[in-house]
This record gives sequence, structure tokens and C-alpha cells, in this order.
Amino acid sequence: MDTGTIAWAITATALVLFMTPGVAFFYGGLVKAKSVVSMMMMSFGALGLISVLWILYGFNMSTVSGAFDFAGNPFSDFGLTTLSQGETANTDLLGATYGATFAIITVALISGAIADRAKFGAWMIFAGIWATVAYFPIAAWVWGGGWIMNLGTTLFGEEAGLAVIDYAGGTAVHINAGAAALALALVLGKRVGFQKGMSKPHNVPLTLLGASILWFGWFGFNAGAEWLNNMENVGLIVINTLGATAAAIIGWLVIEKLKDGKATSVGAASGAVAGLVAITPACANLTPGWALLLGVITGAVCALAIELKFKWGFDDALDVVGIHLIGGLIGTVYLGFFATSTGLFVGGGWEQLVLQVVAALAVLIYSFVVALVIGFAIQKTIGFRVKNEDEIAGVDTSVHGEEGYALDVV
Repeated sequence: MDTGTIAWAITATALVLFMTPGVAFFYGGLVKAKSVVSMMMMSFGALGLISVLWILYGFNMSTVSGAFDFAGNPFSDFGLTTLSQGETANTDLLGATYGATFAIITVALISGAIADRAKFGAWMIFAGIWATVAYFPIAAWVWGGGWIMNLGTTLFGEEAGLAVIDYAGGTAVHINAGAAALALALVLGKRVGFQKGMSKPHNVPLTLLGASILWFGWFGFNAGAEWLNNMENVGLIVINTLGATAAAIIGWLVIEKLKDGKATSVGAASGAVAGLVAITPACANLTPGWALLLGVITGAVCALAIELKFKWGFDDALDVVGIHLIGGLIGTVYLGFFATSTGLFVGGGWEQLVLQVVAALAVLIYSFVVALVIGFAIQKTIGFRVKNEDEIAGVDTSVHGEEGYALDVV
């Protein structure tokens, strides 16, 4: 690689890594003041643990030699010793590091569903097992030569030239994390006093800061891999990442104004994240106009979808399901209709839609079942949820022995 390509690869990796602290700020501002440390620690815990697991064996599992292999051999290059000594070590290790940042943030996203009531140790055990059994294999299916990557050839033949489109992680990241979040919300149950309006964000500026960091980092998230593609589509990816996100803010705020009478800053931040989620799989395969439409639709639908937890009775504390699962599904399936050249309404047939739906549902069901099994196993053994009295008193002091704001200190 030339020095410019190397510089962009490092920059993009740093941008995506920075997104996990962005998640911590975004989530941290939304919870109670006496839960902010616990909330942010789940993101930082994921950052530490998943980085180590990825280097030890996760990267090995994320690539398969056969289209229908479940995952790669975790011990094929344990600790990346061989990779770091090859002739193409620079390229290979940069790619491995970039991949690690996706694994980290996917796990961190799940934590928002169980805010205010989870044990940190139980969360870390869940994170390690789920990443190993769910994220690493799914990454192989989608990007590492697995069955989702080859689904178009399997169903329609090589001559059709079709494949599932998921440029940056609609299935592997957002549907994956959203489905797992729903499972954990069911495992841990409702917070004490769960009802609409039970808790308000304790620090709105912190949430807006987190959303800003996420949007900033998302340009690395979506456009980062272009260093492997000679930057051929980087302009389209960047304009779509801007446009869909901006349009989603508008879509969310319009629904919020109609529904609640006020357009809020938290709504704007949530709309931005919803738009970023939806454009993730589609950023390289939509013209800018269709990206704007995707953003408006996603912002509006996700603004409505976050109410489902009250209607259906599951406590997704920070709307991971309503934003990441629903937004990921919209962005992934939307490609079946509007993906350039292959979408049903822009010159293609129904085949692309079939591929998008099959991939989305497969990841959703698998991730949900795996998370449900792991979560229940932890809950029934060491316990996943804190005691009710600790939840009421605040999980920061009971779990971490810290306070987010020591206001009584002179």
C-alpha cells in the first residue's frame, strides 16, 4: 500500500474505535445520574474484552474457507503470530484491526437495552460468549466468504451476478446487536416501576456529544473499507452518510412533533443514529436521492417503533431495538427495492429483495436465539440482574463503587 492508503486505513480504524466511547456518551446521558458510570463501563468493558478476543481468535473465526462453514478455525493463527510475520503484514494487520472495531461496537450497542439493572461481571461474560458464538461467525457469513456472502450464487446462479448487499454492517452489526438486545431485555425483565416517562435523560448534552461522535466516526465506519477498493466509491458513501442521517433527523422530529407536540434534542440525536444505522448497509449502493428517502422513512418509522416496548411489554431501556434492529432491517430490505441496478424499482427484479430479506431474517433469528440462551444461562447461574434495592439505590455505587457526579466533594 502507498502511504496515503495506509494513512486512511489507520484514520478510519481510529474513527470507528472512537465510536464506542461515543456509544458510551450517548447511552450515558440517557440514563439516570446514578447509573451513568455503569452504563459507560459496559461500553468500555466491551472495548477491552472484545479487542483481546479478536486478536486471540476472533479474527481467525471471521473468515471461512468454505461457503457453508460455520466459522473459521479459532486456533488457525492464535494471537495472529503468523499474520504479523507475513510479507503482507502491514495490510493484513491493518485489516484485522479495522475489523476489530466493528466487533467492539456491535457488542457495546447491545448494552443499552439492559441499562440500570445489569451486573457488570455478568455483562462481560455474556459479551465474551456472544461475540464468540454470534458476532465472529456472522462476520464470516456476511464478509468472510460465508453463506450469506455467497447466497446470490447459491439461489440464482453465478451468471445472475447477484449478492446480498451489506456494505458496512446492516446485518452483521445492527440487526445482530438489535436482536441480541431484545433477547437480553426479555431475560432481565422490566426495571422497577417500568412505564412510559418513568425516567428522563439525566444529561442531554452528554447524549448530543455521543451522537456527534458517532456521526463523526461513522464516516470511517462506512467509508473506511474503501482503502481496499482504491477509494472508487468513497464520494458516494460520504454524501449518503451525510444525507440519509440528516434526512432521518427531519423524519424523526416531524413524527415527534405530531405525536408529542414538541421536537426534542434527544429526538434529533436519536434520529441521527437511526439514519446512520439505515445507511450502513446501503451507503455504496444508493444514489443520493434514494439515500435521502431512506433517511426520512427510517427516522419516522424508528420514532414510532420506540413505542413498541410499552405496547408489547419489553423493557428496552435505551431503544436499541427501536433504532438498531428496526433501522437495520429498513436499511437492509430497502436495498431490495432501490439498490442501484439491482433493486426492484430501479431496473432489477425481485431477486435482490429475496436476498436481502433472507439474510436479515437469518441473522435476526440466530442472534436472538443465541443471546436468549446465553442470557438465561447466566441469569439462572450467577445472576444477570442486580437486586431491586440496588437498582433503586443506583447501580453505580452498588456495582462499581463510584459516582458519576461527586457533587458533595469540596
